[in-house]
Amino acid sequence: MTALNEEVRVIEAGTPPTRFARGWHCLGLADGFTDGKPHEIEAFGTKLVVFQGEEDRRLHVLNAYCPHMGGNLAQGSVKGDAVACPFHDWRWSGDGRCAGIPYARRVPPRAKTRSWLTLERNGQLFVWHDPQGNPPPPEVTIPEIAGVHGPEAARWSDWTWKALLVQGANCREIVDNIVDMAHFYYVHYAFPEYFKNVFDGHIATQYMESSPRGDMELGTLSAGRLRSDASYYGPSYMIDHLYSDVGGGTEMEIVLINCHYPITADSFMLQYGAIVKRLPGMTDEQAAETARLTAEGATVGFEQDVRIWRNKTRIDNPLLTEEDGPVYQLRRWYDQFYADVDDVKDEMTRRFEFEVDTERANQAWRAEVAENLARRGAGAGTEA
Repeated sequence: MTALNEEVRVIEAGTPPTRFARGWHCLGLADGFTDGKPHEIEAFGTKLVVFQGEEDRRLHVLNAYCPHMGGNLAQGSVKGDAVACPFHDWRWSGDGRCAGIPYARRVPPRAKTRSWLTLERNGQLFVWHDPQGNPPPPEVTIPEIAGVHGPEAARWSDWTWKALLVQGANCREIVDNIVDMAHFYYVHYAFPEYFKNVFDGHIATQYMESSPRGDMELGTLSAGRLRSDASYYGPSYMIDHLYSDVGGGTEMEIVLINCHYPITADSFMLQYGAIVKRLPGMTDEQAAETARLTAEGATVGFEQDVRIWRNKTRIDNPLLTEEDGPVYQLRRWYDQFYADVDDVKDEMTRRFEFEVDTERANQAWRAEVAENLARRGAGAGTEA
């Protein structure tokens, strides 16, 4: 029986922030918005419309609801460099100004809707979100990926891209994974043999080397040893450089994108995609298939995460061991994107490094895997 005066750890669940993170957010592959139609995106507690101008060929993002009578512009059509409302045909240009009202003598001088600042980078479309309305400082611009923009881009496959709606979870859940060494064993069936985090400015990086478990169905991105250098550039866009051992001393080089944008305080759209650098002798088709398989492997991993997120509680005061990694330091880093610029503290952005000692954990895990395999072998022998 528990003594009445014995302390019991009480979970502080807290509540998700009511504002959305400041930063560049990826809405998807740019090519997905270039079919001449308006596209609806539910994000940041509202709806947006994405369309490509017929003449300027630029991608534009506006608030989806027409300021005239509330029609959904995403249900309208593209006319010239404007999107036309399906309700009364008011036309809105990419800068948010009303470009014309066919039945009206004049356009009201205050006829303007919100235009979102966009960036096309790495074959993807980004929008800038800042609750204060400030423009993005140049140092937070999404970096170019050499496999897309560099001189060797022709040696890389095209993007294989997927999206997964996550409901009942705040964005912080996925960002926490960057410091969570142990979950790679229990959730993703891998031995994380080297694990280090570096937080610096607006960038948070995870360095990991891993190999797959032998007692579970493959849930990792590689059947062999895997090296991963994964960095969040801001609150929601991760570039993961993967190096997969394919045998004979050869490494397959892969770039995996893990990104998301918030829909509500407790839902977000998770997106991920991969490109693969062709090995000597590899055809375009083989590279594309490798990228597809990589994305499918990522799907398995993310679905494993989502099952956890949908059934866990939010916890603001996690009870940790040293091997759990710098969770609180990561969350301080993450808080910078939810604070006003003037309220960002030095502790949120100054450089911090932490390497997890994985030796003891891997000894215990490998012993567990050996026991599982021995038990499985004994069971097979009995059946025979």
